[in-house]
Amino acid sequence: MRGYNLVDSEIILKHKLVPEHEILSEKEKKKVLKEHNATEEQMPRIRKDDPVAKAIGAEKGDLLRIKRNSITAGESTYYRIVV
Repeated sequence: MRGYNLVDSEIILKHKLVPEHEILSEKEKKKVLKEHNATEEQMPRIRKDDPVAKAIGAEKGDLLRIKRNSITAGESTYYRIVV
């Protein structure tokens, strides 16, 4: 795992305020960009040195799927490109 050591990563990822983050495969990334009719440059960004990005080993150019729980909306899905 790149970034933090395993213990630090577990602490960050298990925190109750940190939503689930997932690195998409290249195939999934292309599908999401096509579905949203967007380029990488048009996607919202997340920095490579963001604590969660580091904890999951995200690299520049990766597309992350972020699932957030909401009392009103249930579950919402967001995407961020790593810069």
